[in-house]
Amino acid sequence: QVQLVESGGGLVQAGGSLRLSCAASGRTLSSLAMDWFRQAPGKEREFVAAISWSGSSTNYADSVKGRFTISRDNAKNTVYLQMTSLKPEDTAVYYCAANYYYHNYPDISGIAHWGKGTLVTVSS
Repeated sequence: QVQLVESGGGLVQAGGSLRLSCAASGRTLSSLAMDWFRQAPGKEREFVAAISWSGSSTNYADSVKGRFTISRDNAKNTVYLQMTSLKPEDTAVYYCAANYYYHNYPDISGIAHWGKGTLVTVSS
């Protein structure tokens, strides 16, 4: 069983940056594709970014493309989401997710493991 723990969320002003981390335990992440999702208040959970097990493939939601970067350090069993040029509409709980296969646009129903999320609040 994989346990995923997100960290790095917080309050930031519009235009600012944050880096989220997702640390895994219970299993090495090196064989898993990893994703970030987010859920804003009153909205459905949505895809943000995906990265293949090797890091050679990545994909992003159009709303974050050019501003967010997903990366991973398999030696540290950790996945990151670097967020820059943050906007108030980026305010959400951000969730780390593990998949057995890489998908450019992973479906929520296919996620194998979820973290509990970390809150990002962007003030205007």
